[in-house]
Amino acid sequence: MIQYTLTCEARHQFDAWFRNAAAYDAQAEQGILTCPICNSTKVEKALMAPAVSTGGDKVSFAAGHPEHAKFVDAMRTLRRKMTAEADYVGDKFAEEARKIHYEEAEARGIYGEATRDEVTSLADEGIEFMPLPRLPDEHN
Repeated sequence: MIQYTLTCEARHQFDAWFRNAAAYDAQAEQGILTCPICNSTKVEKALMAPAVSTGGDKVSFAAGHPEHAKFVDAMRTLRRKMTAEADYVGDKFAEEARKIHYEEAEARGIYGEATRDEVTSLADEGIEFMPLPRLPDEHN
């Protein structure tokens, strides 16, 4: 998995995960990348510093941006829509995603939990998925 910071024509910045660099290139070429704040499809990679692994489990944060509240509201709306229109499968997410991918189960939206190893394995198999947006109020 690779994470890119993307920016739209209105200068909104957001992060997106891709299976690899080629997956980003394919989606950009197809014009299916969309800004979650303004829905612009004119999206490109933002200038980023490379992430250097230090062996820790640190997570990146941002604060103070004037668009922060709008971004959080957009992410809350997206998460609500995704979970309302999908089946919750709990810790069976990886198993169910595989069944759907290999057409052993009905194609449908699902959400649940997976371990890092399961996520890595799904990505290695070319199974498409994305993390649900984490929201600030989830940390209270």
